[in-house]
Amino acid sequence: QVQVVESGGGLVQPGGSLRLSCIASGSISNIRTMGWYRQAPGKQRELVAIKTSDGSANYADSVKGRFTIARDNAKNTVYLQMNSLKPEDTAVYYCNANWLFGNYWGQGTQVTVSS
Repeated sequence: QVQVVESGGGLVQPGGSLRLSCIASGSISNIRTMGWYRQAPGKQRELVAIKTSDGSANYADSVKGRFTIARDNAKNTVYLQMNSLKPEDTAVYYCNANWLFGNYWGQGTQVTVSS
């Protein structure tokens, strides 16, 4: 059984920062990619940032220069540092872990950017 658990969401003012964390535990190893997706009300889930096991990272254009993804392969954890947050970043953020035998999602953490 595999569990993916996010933490770190909350309410922040525009221009503020938040750091999301995610850990994958259970019967999972050699995770190929770990990343973050988000879904705003009435919109489809979209990629925010993803990082492979060899360190390559990809970001959505809308977050480049503001968000940074970091990963600890040994601990099966991934982080998302979000700076200069905007109201349009408001969404539920989901962590994803992908390995040879499956693709797993967390339950999501709410990020709200509002004054």
